[in-house]
Amino acid sequence: MKFLSFPKRLLTSLWKLLKGQGAFIVFMYVLGLVVTYALVPDKRGYHAYSLAPVELFFDVTLLALLLGLLPARIGCWLKRICYTIAYLLAIVDVYCFVKFSSTITPTMLLLVGETDGREASEFLSSYLTSDVLFTRLGWVVLVLMVHAAWYFVWRYRAKIKYWISARFPSMVYNLKKATCMKPVASLIVAIAWIVCGCFSWHNKEAMVRLLSYDNIGDVEHELTEKHCAVLYQPVYQLVFSIYANELTAKQITKLTANINKIEVDSCSYRSPNIVLIIGESYNRHHAGMYGYPLNTTPRQARRAKTGELTPFTDVVAPWNLTSFVFKHLFSLYAVGDKGEWCDYPLFPEVFRKAGYHVTFLTNQFLPQAKEAVYDFSGGFFLNNPQLSHAQFDTRNTQLYRYDDKLVEEYDKLKNEDKQHNLIIFHLKGQHVDYHTRFPKKQAKFTADDYHRPELGDKELRVLSAYDNAVLYNDSIVDQIIRRFENQNAIVIYVPDHGEECYEGNVHFYGRMHSTEITARLAREEFDIPFWIWCSRKYRATHPDVYRAIRAARNKRYMTDALAHTLLYLGGIKTPYYRPQLDILSKQYNENRPRILKHTTDYDKLNVKK
Repeated sequence: MKFLSFPKRLLTSLWKLLKGQGAFIVFMYVLGLVVTYALVPDKRGYHAYSLAPVELFFDVTLLALLLGLLPARIGCWLKRICYTIAYLLAIVDVYCFVKFSSTITPTMLLLVGETDGREASEFLSSYLTSDVLFTRLGWVVLVLMVHAAWYFVWRYRAKIKYWISARFPSMVYNLKKATCMKPVASLIVAIAWIVCGCFSWHNKEAMVRLLSYDNIGDVEHELTEKHCAVLYQPVYQLVFSIYANELTAKQITKLTANINKIEVDSCSYRSPNIVLIIGESYNRHHAGMYGYPLNTTPRQARRAKTGELTPFTDVVAPWNLTSFVFKHLFSLYAVGDKGEWCDYPLFPEVFRKAGYHVTFLTNQFLPQAKEAVYDFSGGFFLNNPQLSHAQFDTRNTQLYRYDDKLVEEYDKLKNEDKQHNLIIFHLKGQHVDYHTRFPKKQAKFTADDYHRPELGDKELRVLSAYDNAVLYNDSIVDQIIRRFENQNAIVIYVPDHGEECYEGNVHFYGRMHSTEITARLAREEFDIPFWIWCSRKYRATHPDVYRAIRAARNKRYMTDALAHTLLYLGGIKTPYYRPQLDILSKQYNENRPRILKHTTDYDKLNVKK
């Protein structure tokens, strides 16, 4: 039986190790579970990470074993540090969730870094009130109190043990007798730890992969994958937030270095008022103006019939992710150029240096604590104080439920004394959830408007909500146009990307983010509407520009080159302008490959028009 002696000694040693870390394992495991379930929104369809109990056991036990292998004094201090970090992060995370419906995010971390002592004091006095103890935060506080009570018991364990043995000697005997179960208990824990490790290993691999990229765009794209990492604990969220901020800091450094290098030779102010409307999640094939059977764009269609609005028929987005598109739209970088998008100037900087008054009104990219990583990735270069000052003279400071309020905000902020203006509207458009993107009283389409027997009732409701959002967007862009009808102005409309909405045989809405871009996927997620409107006065004073617009409406185009067309419309002479990327230029290269996501040539997919 000698061959059994070594495993028995090993299991006994493991038991001693676990016994010394028993309290750490129990309380950190309980705290982790409490936080996991406390952060689940009290809404239908939301649930906690299903493998949280399993993965948490693996994590906590592994950390406990590592602490147990260290010298006692070092292990003791590190354990106290772990306790402090775990409880502080749990309190902060759950508190933020209770008060702001947000866990720790990169934007939250950024906002904390920008907060001074006075602002922090005002925040604490306003939000840190006793009533939060009766929310889910109370669960964390309860665990902390039980832990403190246990520590008191452990500290005076000798006296307590003496008191128990004097009154209940049989209990002490039974406890001593149970020590023969040490090897069995150790074996059970070891097997459980291995099994839990196997179940959670894929998430650990995903975490390592998530934290291995060298730019924030790739990080965001990773998070669109089906089996992306689940950052189910505050410590993981904090690590990710620090990492994301470090990645963006590198690109911010490059962008800020370009500010003082911008060259503008001259500016003729060809277009006194340039308005750029950036929409959201707009599938061209759901626009009535482009042949969709439902009349989702009646106002734009009327303007197109008069010739004042020119729809372009073959325009695609370079990406199907907002943040990637924004970087391509705002940077003078174009797909195929050397380096990264952040190696090039941002077009609003050039306009501002040329003497244009630049206004930016966004209903999405304002820094908020609960901002998702997608918005953080898309807006960090717009919200950085130094870059924002270099790009914009006027900005809004509030987000709205519906886009009409953003248009009203422009009425408050506009400066009629300025002769040369670049005005950028960034709408919520048709961003999911579609039913929240339009006032219910303005809904027109219902499930009864579709002859789609292959779709269920719920799918038809989603489809009608999307088309109602398209219709509402039509009213918004029309409101914007009406504000410039009596001015010498040109308005350009471009959404960031397309959107899936139950087209073909696909029972899906949103975006698939598939690695393989098929012709069907390119049609739904990359085909976008694009049009240019010219006021009566603009058409009269710029007949050459208007003719160029009409001549270009059927040319192939990808919106990563839009900044160069804007420079032309502004009459800005700068070394960054490239006429071969300007669709209104006679030198425009229509045969430039339109590479989607830097991988797939759109024009080789035979996309159905």
